[in-house]
Amino acid sequence: MNNEAVIQLGRTVSVRLVGAHVALVTLQRPLVRNAIDAITALNLEQAVQLTDADSEVRCVILTGAGDQAFCAGADLKAIANGEAAALSTTRGGFAGFVHQPRRKPWIAAVNGLALAGGTEIALACDLIVAAGHAAFGLPEVRRGLVAAAGGLYRLTRAIPRALAIELILTGEQLPAARAQAIGLVNQVVPGPELLATAITLAERISANAPLAVCESLAVARAAFDHDDRVLREMSASAIRAVAGSRDYLEGPRAFLERRPPHWSGT
Repeated sequence: MNNEAVIQLGRTVSVRLVGAHVALVTLQRPLVRNAIDAITALNLEQAVQLTDADSEVRCVILTGAGDQAFCAGADLKAIANGEAAALSTTRGGFAGFVHQPRRKPWIAAVNGLALAGGTEIALACDLIVAAGHAAFGLPEVRRGLVAAAGGLYRLTRAIPRALAIELILTGEQLPAARAQAIGLVNQVVPGPELLATAITLAERISANAPLAVCESLAVARAAFDHDDRVLREMSASAIRAVAGSRDYLEGPRAFLERRPPHWSGT
């Protein structure tokens, strides 16, 4: 990838570099609030694989086209046509994303409504930056459905349990400001500042040693899934992986020489 190119994956997902080491992935279905259909699921899965394989990319931002919706979840027209199964992929789960293995950090730049599967996609990211008019919600129970793409347990882990259960059982929306106040969202900014804010955060992450970031993230992601014994073993494995890298020596040398480090990611 280079700074000039926009990689179009089908008609529904685009990928481009927005900094030296930051990729922007955009859902391109604004007329249907960036809802997920079968093609979009395949394209988003491909975007994950593309950015993970690119050694120059250190952090990825995911957003939706337009300023009204990040993602409205599953395309209900596709569900009505009996295509619900096609909205998930074997490797990635819903949208080709929510269960897709990802080594690098992902930031959700939520530019409007993130409902149902849209909230689940945001929860599957590592960090969330939201526009002031954004809102989150799992309204599945209002339609006789279940939020089966990770929302039921990821939301309960991310915010106070009682509030998560209230939102799950009522299907009500959570405004961005409230989401930030309870720790679901990292930053809330005016809509026109959203992308620049997400890029700044991604660049702060990308300024650090890539291997150390990825190894640290892997352990942090697993924190809710394992006990301390397993997490200690994972942390020790992360240390071993980093200790064998060039960057392990570069960091201390740069500090002693009072210069910015030159990370190789190897």
